[in-house]
Amino acid sequence: MNFDLIASIEMTASAAVAVAVLAIGFGETVSTRIRIATGLSVWFALVTLMATTEVLHYEHGLGVPGLGIAVLLPIAILGIGVFRSPSLYRALRTIPLSMLVGVNVIRAFGVTFLLLYAAGRLPAPFAPVAGWGDILVGLFAVPVAWLAYKKGSAAHSTVWIWNIVGLLDLIAAVGLGVISSPGPLQLIFAEPGSGIMTTLPWLLIPGFLVPLLAATHLAVFYRLNTAAASEHHNRLTHERPATI
Repeated sequence: MNFDLIASIEMTASAAVAVAVLAIGFGETVSTRIRIATGLSVWFALVTLMATTEVLHYEHGLGVPGLGIAVLLPIAILGIGVFRSPSLYRALRTIPLSMLVGVNVIRAFGVTFLLLYAAGRLPAPFAPVAGWGDILVGLFAVPVAWLAYKKGSAAHSTVWIWNIVGLLDLIAAVGLGVISSPGPLQLIFAEPGSGIMTTLPWLLIPGFLVPLLAATHLAVFYRLNTAAASEHHNRLTHERPATI
C-alpha cells in the first residue's frame, strides 16, 4: 500500500471525525445534524474533485490565488452561515468549549508533513514547521479540552494560549506553503516546492481541514470573548453601589 493511499485514508478519516463532532455539536436536532454533515461532506467532495482535476495546480490551473480562495472563502461562508442562522448561532453559544478544542486532536497526524519532507516531496521550512506545529497543537488539544471540560472558566487562560498558538500554526503553515509554491508570491525556492499541496490527496489539507479547523479556533475566540465580557458585566453589576 503506497503512502499517498494511506494518507488519503487518514485524511478522510480525520475529516469524518471533524464533520461528525461539529455536526453533533452544532445540530440541535437529528435533522439539523444530518444537514450539517451533508453540507460539509459536499464541501469535502468538491475539494476532492478540485484535487483530481488539478484546477488549482500552478502549471495549468489557478495556482496560488485559487488556493488562497479555497482556504479563505469557506471560513467566510461558515462564519456568515453561523451568524445568520438562529439555530447555529445558539449552538455556537452553547457548544461545549471542550468539543471545539478537542476536535483539533486530528492535527496530530501532522506527522504526514514530516514524512513527506523525509521523502523529499516537500521543502523546508514549510514541512517541518507545519508538521511539528500540528503535532504539538493536536497533542495538547487533549489535555486542554479536558481542562476546559473539568475547570470551566478557570481554564480559560490555558485555552487562550492554546488557541492563539493553534491558529498561528495554521497561518504560518499556509503562509509558508504559499511562498514555497511556484508563482508570483514564491520567496523560498528550495526544491521540490510545495506544489503537490494542490493535488490529490494533499489538497484536502489546505482546502478542507485547514479552513474547518481555523473556523473552530475563531469559534473558541468568540466564546472566550463572550465569557470574558459576561464576567466583566457581572462584576460591574455586583460592585455597583445600591441606589436609594
